[in-house]
Amino acid sequence: MNVQIKVLLGDITTSDTEAIVNAANTNLLAGSGVCGAIFKAAGYEELQAECNKLSPIKTGDAVVTNGYNLKAKYVIHTAGPIYKSQTDAIYLRNSYYNSLLAAESNYITSISFPSISTGIYGYPIADASIVAINAIFEYFNDYPESKIKEVRFYLFDDYTFSIYQSEYERKMKELLKNEQ
Repeated sequence: MNVQIKVLLGDITTSDTEAIVNAANTNLLAGSGVCGAIFKAAGYEELQAECNKLSPIKTGDAVVTNGYNLKAKYVIHTAGPIYKSQTDAIYLRNSYYNSLLAAESNYITSISFPSISTGIYGYPIADASIVAINAIFEYFNDYPESKIKEVRFYLFDDYTFSIYQSEYERKMKELLKNEQ
């Protein structure tokens, strides 16, 4: 696997990766949480006008817009699931996986993710971290020649950061053990 993965505590809107991922709703309307922060930082009117041309999308799908006033050149909008049960894991997995596919098809080599669906959509953070980390590794296993060289998780609070960091470390230990 020829990609660098980082788990960071911070504000995704300040990321200097080529793309950041917006935890969007299916209508691609400015919302609250990460979505609201991205729209505010990018420039609400321009971003919403472009989103209006691309909406609606299905849960788990991903579309790309310009980044406007962000450091990131692009925003990849993905509609994560509203949590009802563990069966929603496939939709959450698709949000991460399809965001990477969208990045690849737009020649994007670095991408930053938030913790998708764990805010107002209610996905349990520990469960979401497992799905997210596994989806990233699955993608690069499926596409070993990917041009994406860096994936970052930008997590907004200490608790979410510690959960994702622990899951990432667990996954790395598992991979090292399987290589031996």
